Amino acid sequence: MYFFLSNLSFLDICYTSSLGPQLLVNFHSTCKAISWGSCVAQLYISLGLGSTECFLLAVMAYDRYAAVCQPLRYATIMSRRLCLLMASSSWLSGMGTSLVQTVLTLQVPRCGQNHIDHLFFEVPAVLTLACTDISFNEAELFSVGVIVLVVPVSLILVSYGYIGAAVLRIRSAEGRRKAFSTCTSHLTVVSIFYGPGIYAYLQPPSKGQSKIVSLFYTMVTPMLNPLIYTLRNKEVHGALRRLLQRKPDLTGWA
Repeated sequence: MYFFLSNLSFLDICYTSSLGPQLLVNFHSTCKAISWGSCVAQLYISLGLGSTECFLLAVMAYDRYAAVCQPLRYATIMSRRLCLLMASSSWLSGMGTSLVQTVLTLQVPRCGQNHIDHLFFEVPAVLTLACTDISFNEAELFSVGVIVLVVPVSLILVSYGYIGAAVLRIRSAEGRRKAFSTCTSHLTVVSIFYGPGIYAYLQPPSKGQSKIVSLFYTMVTPMLNPLIYTLRNKEVHGALRRLLQRKPDLTGWA
């Protein structure tokens, strides 16, 4: 679990770093411009990292399935070799998908249009600049969205179906609580990441894209991930409880 969490943490750092600095520059500056080379790099890197996270979260669901449903064989099933293979496959699949999507998107004629009504360079936003029929691109984007978003989340739901059935077979309430607690963090992350992503990428670009939704799965979710996972730690949980229960010292303001 911690091997995949380290991958997720590194992935989130790279994901926000690929968009955050330029986003802050645009918010601060009156001239909200970006070079074409930076646009291409931003599109490829951010799309690749976002796709990688989709695959990695599905891999983590299988890890939780093996831990809950096959606890005695967990160390054998989730060998170091398999973990490395699953993590590397997630990265290669995500970056490979992004390469194909980026190339197809950049080939769309824009007829000199270079103003994007969006927070950053993203496929649906770029397609709105097209001055030709984009039916093929919309169909291709929808197909990629199904592969990258719907298929992984379906596999996650199947894994949690087996996990739920296994947890219900545990007789003691304490045992059920411990088994389910190993999955709650991951399930929370899955919900807040896939929901906005599916909403953004499984609708035609011509209908427009919510900036808030895009900001949520690119910035808010990676920011919340460390908090969600660290709160499972008893020491962190206890420290947070003590912090919230501490009464503020107002003597210095008298």
